[in-house]
Amino acid sequence: MFTGIVEEVGKIQAIKKGVNSAVLSVQAAKIMEDVHLGDSVAVNGVCLTVTSISQSGFTADVMHETLSRSSLGNLQTGSLVNLERAMAANDRFGGHIVSGHIDGTGKVSGIRRDDKAVWYTVKAPLPILRYIIEKGSIAIDGISLTVARVYKDSFSVSIIPHTASLTTLSSRRVGDLVNLENDCIVKYVEHLMAKDTQNSNITDSFLAEYGF
Repeated sequence: MFTGIVEEVGKIQAIKKGVNSAVLSVQAAKIMEDVHLGDSVAVNGVCLTVTSISQSGFTADVMHETLSRSSLGNLQTGSLVNLERAMAANDRFGGHIVSGHIDGTGKVSGIRRDDKAVWYTVKAPLPILRYIIEKGSIAIDGISLTVARVYKDSFSVSIIPHTASLTTLSSRRVGDLVNLENDCIVKYVEHLMAKDTQNSNITDSFLAEYGF
């Protein structure tokens, strides 16, 4: 599990592509102080397993399903990526619950400055947009962010300079693909409320009674 608080911006050193998979070599420094074989690292929000370690970084395998559902297939040598190690049990929970399992991709459709802040508007597919609410949480390329506005086919977030400077958002341009992960809690609630679980004790009245 991750929290969406990016620890470091790494760089893609090499990409070895197979028929339906790839091996990423990622240059990193800070996170390598405590990374071991088999550890989970979020790369642009995608949970990957460390398969080898070198003096300059690590490698990770990327399977077909991950390539097809995320923007990792668009990475090139030299691309910058957000990195976060899996959360330790005794860490502060600074963001929100992020699983590293991408729901899909969105496209940056607008960037505008608002004094010191920068607004990013992301066009998203309806199956993802349906779970996005104003003031709710969304992970964009693994960054825990608060949704500021929701529109018919897109949503916006307002970024402070600190967040932009410590992540890849500062290098994003209109038209770029970004990985999106919805707040996982709402998906579990929806599943429990589905028609095929009518016998569940989780009902509208139950949720209302307990303040949900």
